[in-house]
Amino acid sequence: LAGWLGAALLLLADWALLRPALPAALSLLPLGAPPLLRVWVLGLCRWAVLGLGVRGVLRAAVDAPIRGWLGALEPLAVALGLALPALASLRQQVSWGAGGDADGTRALHWGSRPDAFVLSYAAALPAAALWHKLGSLCVPSGSGGTWNKLRRFLGLLGPERGRLPLILALLTLSCLGEMAIPFFTGYLTDSMLQDTTASAFTWSITFMAVITVASGLMELVCDAMYQSTMGCIVSQLHAEVFQAVLRQETEFFQKNQAGVITSRVTSDTATVCESLSSELSILMWYLMRGLWPLVFMLWKSLTLTVVNLAALPLLFLLPKKLGKWNKSLEVQDRQFLAESNQVAMEALSAMPTVRSFASEEGEDQKFRKKLEEIRMINQKQAMAYVVDFMTTRVSGLLLNVGILYIGGKLVTGGAISSGSLVTFVLYQKQFTSAVEVLLSYYPRMQKAVGSSAEIFEYLDRTPRCPPSGFLSPLSLEGHVQFQDVSFAYSNNPDVLVLQALTFTLQPGEVTALVGPNGSGKSTVAALLQNLYQPTEGQVLLDGKPLPQYEHHYLHRQVAAVGQEPQLFGRSLRENIAYGLTQEPTLEEVETAARSSGAHGFISELPQGYDTDAGECGNQLSGGQRQAVALARALIRKPRVLILDDATSALDGSSRLRLQQLLYHGPERHSRAVLLITQQLSLVEQAHHILFLKDGTICEQGTHQQLMEKKGCYWDMVQAPVRAPE
Repeated sequence: LAGWLGAALLLLADWALLRPALPAALSLLPLGAPPLLRVWVLGLCRWAVLGLGVRGVLRAAVDAPIRGWLGALEPLAVALGLALPALASLRQQVSWGAGGDADGTRALHWGSRPDAFVLSYAAALPAAALWHKLGSLCVPSGSGGTWNKLRRFLGLLGPERGRLPLILALLTLSCLGEMAIPFFTGYLTDSMLQDTTASAFTWSITFMAVITVASGLMELVCDAMYQSTMGCIVSQLHAEVFQAVLRQETEFFQKNQAGVITSRVTSDTATVCESLSSELSILMWYLMRGLWPLVFMLWKSLTLTVVNLAALPLLFLLPKKLGKWNKSLEVQDRQFLAESNQVAMEALSAMPTVRSFASEEGEDQKFRKKLEEIRMINQKQAMAYVVDFMTTRVSGLLLNVGILYIGGKLVTGGAISSGSLVTFVLYQKQFTSAVEVLLSYYPRMQKAVGSSAEIFEYLDRTPRCPPSGFLSPLSLEGHVQFQDVSFAYSNNPDVLVLQALTFTLQPGEVTALVGPNGSGKSTVAALLQNLYQPTEGQVLLDGKPLPQYEHHYLHRQVAAVGQEPQLFGRSLRENIAYGLTQEPTLEEVETAARSSGAHGFISELPQGYDTDAGECGNQLSGGQRQAVALARALIRKPRVLILDDATSALDGSSRLRLQQLLYHGPERHSRAVLLITQQLSLVEQAHHILFLKDGTICEQGTHQQLMEKKGCYWDMVQAPVRAPE
């Protein structure tokens, strides 16, 4: 508020004090000083006084952030000081100046007439507004700044960036060629009024046709190069966003629903790419098609150009406000769309559960509710489009009427010729059309900003996990140590899932981890895979912390199989070899499948190992998926094998085969095994048993030792016997 009050006081001071005072100071100049010099002295003095006042206003408002056009006060002071001297330098007098006046520039300084004072503001306001707008784009304003976004988009071009200067050159020449038709139209108008020869008329038409054809050819080449260049950005941006998501820590995917992430990676990225290939192209073309007519308008009639530019502040402010409205609506629309996608994905991926609980109508109502929210947002977007269209169209019509009225006055007064007026009107229509297109596409670019915000958030997000280390020793024993490990999930940091956990996994031994549900067994397996980092303590592999090992190396040496393993919609051979940097031979794949018990059912399939597993492995049963996942782990020949309830869906023969593999297999001495299971037949033979309860190890030892203690482990073993009672 203080800033705006200060700006109002500056306007009053400019009118009431500077307007009469500064012209009176001209008496200090020598009597023979040129009139143009007198105007420049007045303008520079005005700039100095207003500049000091603006600095005082901004200093007074420093406690509150200076928002919006208040930041344009400094360029406005410069423009007010230079507007009239610049006009005087271009033309000694305008239409309202007396042609025979020895001091023709007198009508230009604002102390002589109120209309000249208004003229200075009419010329200075658009200049200050444009200056402030371009300045806000060019000055970096954090990672979310418009200029930074554009630079990052162009940075995705790589070697293709060298095409940009050629594209801009062709664009400039093509738009310059389009200026030939209005120019020669005005020239022909004056020629016909002056009864010139037919040869001059023919020459003008021919020259205009040649320039127009050349302009069209350059536009064709420029469009082809632009679309090819933008294609590189589209593919590169999709790859960058997906790669950025893959780098995130495990908790990121637990906090963000899969449907929301998928929407950001696919639809939001596609929207940004579309804006790059279409909206940005249109903005570039019409920006150039607006600048060149403006240059020719200034050449033909400075007076009409100033009148035309005086309407620009209104044309700038309205679309800006509508753009903010569109941006907020776009953000809401994408949020509701992502939520509706999540509802649909959850229902479709769990159709057996939905059908078994007869909840089809409930899921349908839930989805319809989300669609109703999207419909309301779409209605608001339609209203914003109508308001934007009407304000832009009506302001353009009023501007055309004003130009024709003032131009007619200038023609009748002899200031310009009829041909010049025709040329100016044609240029003005091109300029106005370009401005209308630019302003109509400005809200669309605001929509792209609403989408790109989340995209750049993904690109800029630093994963909350340590970077990959560099350790990749040629030999690894597989000795694992948990040293006073405590852990709490980031969404509930006050609740420790594991507390001061200390134990060791020895190569050649099977260590069974048992305990009630929720005791933290799967968390132990996740920490051993380096999916999370301990809150306190550390996990060592051969005496080195896990984060110090190179990422790919670590996960070749530490392999895990879960209760519900994730398979991919690829062939079974690709699923077994998943993640290996060097593609294994079919013989190696079959050996791993035989060890896990998967070779039997795979060999009976029509396409064998080339059979597609289906989405998430839905073409296989639960036991078959576990067998394939076990083969995927065994083919790595890991030094540490984690079986997290990986036998729950296996049949009896497959379970016996796994038992033989763990306790009697030829490679049992080369790996340490962490066995998490409810199958007591596998646990009884374990070399070491850890009983986990409430995040701590309350008992440990062999099966015989724990049974003799008759503690927690004994209760778990006896529970199935006492259950029927």
